[in-house]
Amino acid sequence: MVTRGFHGRRSAEVDPARVPPGQYVTRDFPVLSAGPTPRRLAADWTFTIRGAVDEPVVWSFYELRALPATTITTDIHCVTKWSKLDTQWRGVSLDTLLADIDTSADYALAFSDGGYTTNLPLADLTGGQAMIAYEYEGEPLTPEHGGPARLLVPHLYFWKSAKWVRGIELRDDDQPGFWENYGYHNYGDPWKEQRYSGD
Repeated sequence: MVTRGFHGRRSAEVDPARVPPGQYVTRDFPVLSAGPTPRRLAADWTFTIRGAVDEPVVWSFYELRALPATTITTDIHCVTKWSKLDTQWRGVSLDTLLADIDTSADYALAFSDGGYTTNLPLADLTGGQAMIAYEYEGEPLTPEHGGPARLLVPHLYFWKSAKWVRGIELRDDDQPGFWENYGYHNYGDPWKEQRYSGD
């Protein structure tokens, strides 16, 4: 895991109701990843929905950018115990991408450049809870933070918001992803401190 220095902020400076148990607030945006940072040009990036569907559906980066976009301001929480408040993201809601897809799936496995995967219940990707984000704070998403596009699921620990995402595989069964296979919690609710298996 690669980490870079960052500075915490005393939780007394923020509303403690916004900070899950065991977390502290940082002004920085730490860079953490399971391996080297992929450097893919937007022109070479695609996003695929496959698995329990009649046919896979694929969008290029420019096709994704042409879809109706959403801008949200949200807090994010990393399993390594930092939280960053009031982060702004722009992208396409998973509701938009899934709108015309008929599936029996209850689960999704997000997959990324570099072989990273993470699993989520499909219900956690719908209802306005998740997006494919391509901008952060009004600027194109940098490779270090998952650009050209990443999954954003802010109500779960941030490892579930897969960087360099290339698609989701819709599944009838729940298949653990990269960190889940290394003992991280299968779901990852920061408010319940679901960091590791058994929490």
